[in-house]
Amino acid sequence: MREYNLHDGRQGVAVAIRVTPRARKTEIVGIEQNGTIRIRVAESIKEGYINKALKIFLADVLGVRQNRVEIVAGEEGLDKLISVLEMSTDEVEKRIRASIVSSYEE
Repeated sequence: MREYNLHDGRQGVAVAIRVTPRARKTEIVGIEQNGTIRIRVAESIKEGYINKALKIFLADVLGVRQNRVEIVAGEEGLDKLISVLEMSTDEVEKRIRASIVSSYEE
């Protein structure tokens, strides 16, 4: 009988995001006190366009392939939980903070 060594090789970070659709351009505009990242997306929420645009944008900001960014909750809403595989929390935070638009006002 063959022995199996099973393990979960997927490791990464979960990120809470609040999306504002139909913006002039796609950009990270801030981080709320509860840690939720606010992102304006230049797409409509209809037909999932916003989700695709969000994944492309986050993959670009984080410097990872699109298949490393996954929406794990909130596909149909404005509040989303995003999983970023194979990155540390520190690295994700560093890249997100570096991409925040400085002119954002809450």
